[in-house]
Amino acid sequence: MSLGDDTLLCNYPKCRGKLSGFAWVTACSHVFCDQHGSGEFSRSPVICPACSSALSGKMDIMRTELSPSEEYKAMVLAGLRPDIVLDISSRALAFWTYQVHQERMYQEYSLSRADTQLKQMEKVLTQQNQSRELELTAMRGEISSLKKVMEEYKRKYSEVSERLMERNRQYQKLQGLYDSLRSFSIGVTITNFHPHPVFHLAMARQVTPKRTPRFLSAGASGEERFFSCLEADGAKSFFQLSPPGRENRPFINKH
Repeated sequence: MSLGDDTLLCNYPKCRGKLSGFAWVTACSHVFCDQHGSGEFSRSPVICPACSSALSGKMDIMRTELSPSEEYKAMVLAGLRPDIVLDISSRALAFWTYQVHQERMYQEYSLSRADTQLKQMEKVLTQQNQSRELELTAMRGEISSLKKVMEEYKRKYSEVSERLMERNRQYQKLQGLYDSLRSFSIGVTITNFHPHPVFHLAMARQVTPKRTPRFLSAGASGEERFFSCLEADGAKSFFQLSPPGRENRPFINKH
């Protein structure tokens, strides 16, 4: 029975349900619901499911009605002497007291087991919290080291960027200096160039073409560029010129 009310509970370990209607009562002061009592006490030999006591007597097991009628109450103890009535009542009260004591012991056992489990869970939780704190501390240290590495990489990147910009500026200066020197060299070369008089004579003897000459496209060797519209005599007179001697060649000052 529960401590807060007067309802008996089935003593079958896997049941623990409230009793109503009919119940099975044993001589070892245990009570079972009608379902489990009928199933357990129909076997042979009969053994109490709660304490494993042998129930071989004729009156060791009894199926009783928990809420008897008024007629039953009026006749069950009628005609018995007062001492017998008192003896029966005391035994019934002893059975009830045992059930109360048994339920109290069961509740205390359940509470003790729950308290043990709670302490074990608290211990496990504390260990897990400590482990998580250690992991968190390690992760914080790793994050701090990674931040330092990132700052170092940022500093190196800034230095490399500055060096690259400085190299670009130097390259631009050198490129401008190269372009100016190249332009100056080409201008000096053109200024100091003096063509040979034979070249002017050959150009004067050329026959004026009837139409604007067009260039042939260069072949695979790159040596087939000629004027296609020159007269035959003019071309012949141009290409039959004798080359000037070495002593008559103009001096080209190369810078």
